Amino acid sequence: MLGIALTTMTILSGCGGSTGTETTTEASTEEAVALAGQSAVKDDESQKDVVKVAIGSKDHTTLVAAVQAAELVDVLSNAGPFTVFAPTNDAFNLLPAGTVDDLVKPENKEKLQDILQYHVAVAVYKPEMFRDGQVIGMANSGNITISVKDGKTMVNGKATILASVNASNGIIHVIDQVLLEEKK
Repeated sequence: MLGIALTTMTILSGCGGSTGTETTTEASTEEAVALAGQSAVKDDESQKDVVKVAIGSKDHTTLVAAVQAAELVDVLSNAGPFTVFAPTNDAFNLLPAGTVDDLVKPENKEKLQDILQYHVAVAVYKPEMFRDGQVIGMANSGNITISVKDGKTMVNGKATILASVNASNGIIHVIDQVLLEEKK
């Protein structure tokens, strides 16, 4: 696309017509979007991806800030498919005081990425697909276990799935606890 824009600019300037200012601006904008990644693509008509859904939720501002600090916005804006177990702000508030503030520091980026990737499966798991005792592999190579009892679906016996929201690149399950992997 950039090559076409530059060729067009050369042809237009060679014909004595436009100076190519419009084309240069267009090329610069396209180059900036390419450098910014998938999250920079503007599309107000299609269904929102998992990141845009989270950004639009007043209950997930802490999660969005963590995803931004971990530099995972572009990854989660890609085609997927993803299943995201998305803790609410209240879920993050249940962590010991100062935990979130510490995790979003640049020196803790890898640890934050690991925690957030433990909330993402690279597949789509709709609510009706969950089975009691089901083990799901997560993006950080860890596993979660689903339990289904009395119409209630839980993750790792602690986090309850409160709601599920479809996205263009997967599904989000809103949960009431932050998932912390027990390292062995």
